Amino acid sequence: MNVRDAWELASFVVTALGLPFALFLFVWQERKERDNEDEEAYQLLSDAYNDFLKVVLAHPDLQLRASEPLSNPAPEQRQRMLVIFDMLMSLFERAFLVAYKEEMTQTEARRWNSWDDYMREWCRREDFRNALPLLLRGEDPEFQRYLRRLAEEERKAVPAAIEGH
Repeated sequence: MNVRDAWELASFVVTALGLPFALFLFVWQERKERDNEDEEAYQLLSDAYNDFLKVVLAHPDLQLRASEPLSNPAPEQRQRMLVIFDMLMSLFERAFLVAYKEEMTQTEARRWNSWDDYMREWCRREDFRNALPLLLRGEDPEFQRYLRRLAEEERKAVPAAIEGH
């Protein structure tokens, strides 16, 4: 084997082995970067929900974390409640658009289930459900369908939970 043949063989080996390895590394790095971006987006949404809860805590008279809605709220309380619900709706829609997919990986589903739990928790509140027609105006149509379905499921679940106790 002469030097030229050796170089051709080496070139072939590098091409046959190196190219698939380089392609594998590229795909692996891209996937890792996408996972990091997804985790960052999830963390930003989680932080935004925590900030929202601080707003809720700043208005204890509205009883937004109580199991029963505030009975006979004053007009000013109703207005504040509606603004807070509007903030929440904006956050829920953002989470839906960023994190929801029909087909999800296990990690994506685990992240989404947190948001689904938050939405269900709020949809159990009669005052929140009653405000949905106003709150959902202009929102993403898929998100509207999703949240209306959750609200209906939770509306039906509330009496069943009461009967179970």
